[in-house]
Amino acid sequence: MTEEVLHLTEAAALQIKEMMKENEEEGSFLRVAIKGGGCSGLSYGMGFAPEKEDNDYLTEQHGIQVIVDNNDTAILKGTKIDFKQSLMGGGFTIDNPNAIASCGCGSSFRTAVNAGTPEEC
Repeated sequence: MTEEVLHLTEAAALQIKEMMKENEEEGSFLRVAIKGGGCSGLSYGMGFAPEKEDNDYLTEQHGIQVIVDNNDTAILKGTKIDFKQSLMGGGFTIDNPNAIASCGCGSSFRTAVNAGTPEEC
């Protein structure tokens, strides 16, 4: 059995379903992407997409259809996306075992293979 490119926790899936409902995006895909930029060179992106592209990897977890561009799968391999709630509010957390460094503000990272082009925080 092959390892999933990423793992969506049940808490993250519940929050995503709620966001889909609030934004009238039910039936859409969740796109997880890697973008160039940020203090360390790479940053994450998540959003809703109406359809799957030909070059997309697709997985379904907890009723959410997640798509990732095949060019990003190596960087995301083994990544866990969770949603944490605290007294100060809630937010998504991304635990990527391929990230070797991240910036002080926590919004960007780099890997041993792909560092991207750093920007100022």
